Amino acid sequence: MMQTVRRMELKADQLYKQKIIRGFCHLCDGQEACCVGLEAGINPTDHLITAYRAHGFTFTRGLSVREILAELTGRRGGCAKGKGGSMHMYAKNFYGGNGIVGAQVPLGAGIALACKYNGKDEVCLTLYGDGAANQGQIFEAYNMAALWKLPCIFICENNRYGMGTSVERAAASTDYYKRGDFIPGLRVDGMDILCVREATRFAAAYCRSGKGPILMELQTYRYHGHSMSDPGVSYRTREEIQEVRSKSDPIMLLKDRMVNSNLASVEELKEIDVEVRKEIEDAAQFATADPEPPLEELGYHIYSSDPPFEVRGANQWIKFKSIS
Repeated sequence: MMQTVRRMELKADQLYKQKIIRGFCHLCDGQEACCVGLEAGINPTDHLITAYRAHGFTFTRGLSVREILAELTGRRGGCAKGKGGSMHMYAKNFYGGNGIVGAQVPLGAGIALACKYNGKDEVCLTLYGDGAANQGQIFEAYNMAALWKLPCIFICENNRYGMGTSVERAAASTDYYKRGDFIPGLRVDGMDILCVREATRFAAAYCRSGKGPILMELQTYRYHGHSMSDPGVSYRTREEIQEVRSKSDPIMLLKDRMVNSNLASVEELKEIDVEVRKEIEDAAQFATADPEPPLEELGYHIYSSDPPFEVRGANQWIKFKSIS
C-alpha cells in the first residue's frame, strides 16, 4: 500500500508537469507510513477527516488509484466525478481533504460527537498539519472534545514545514503532542509504519473505553514542496531531503525489516514493485482518456437530491426570477 501511494504521487507529479492535472495539488510522498499505518490501526467503520494533502488517505480508505488519478485530472470517472480535484476527495467514512487550514478539526470533533450520540463503538481520526497547529479553532475543538469526552483522536502530521516555514520559526513550542494541555498526548515516529499502527491501536482503544479524546503527533517528512508550485528547496537544503530519504524512508525501513526478519525476500518485494507500477500506469491511462464531465452537469450534486436545477451565474443565457 505504501508503494502504491508513493508511485501514485510520483505519477501525479508527472501529470501535473505535463499540464494534464491543473490547479492545486499537494503530494504526500515521504509520509506514506502515516496514512497506511493509521488505517492499519482502526476499523473500516471508524471515521477520518484531514486537510488537503489527502491522496494517500483517499486510497487507504478504500478508493482505487484509478478513481483518485481521474479526479486529479478532472474526469467523469473520478471519485467526485471530476469536480473536486486534489483538495476535495471523499469516500465512505472519509470526510475528505479540506482546503481551509485547520477547519477540518472542529468538523472531526463533530463527527466524534455523532459517534458518541449514536452509541456506536467508533472513533474519528482528525488530522491537521504542524502549520495548522497554531489555529485557535483547534484549541476550541480540544476543549469541547474533552468536556464531552468525545472519541476523537487529534493527529498532528508534523512534516516540519508549514508551507515554507520551519516549525522552529512558526511555533514557540514544537512539542505538538503536549498542546492538548488537559488531553494526553503521544509522540510517534511517523516514518515507521509499525510505530504508527501500534500507537493508533492504543489511541483508538483509549477513545473507545470512554476516556475522551487523545492527541498524537506523527513526526514525518514530505519529499515534495508544499504544493506543486513550490520547488521545496528554497527554505531547506537538498542535502536535508536526501538525508531523510537515505536514513528514514518509510518504505525502505519496512523493506529492510522484512528482509532481515526473513518475512519476505528481495525478489518478492521486487515483484510487488512491478505489480504496483503496472497498476499506476493503467490508472494513468484511464485518467487521461476518460472524458471530462459535460457542462450541463455544472449544477448537479449541489444538494443531495438528484434532479438537476439551474444555478444562477452558471449559464449566462438563463433568466432568473427572484422568489419572494
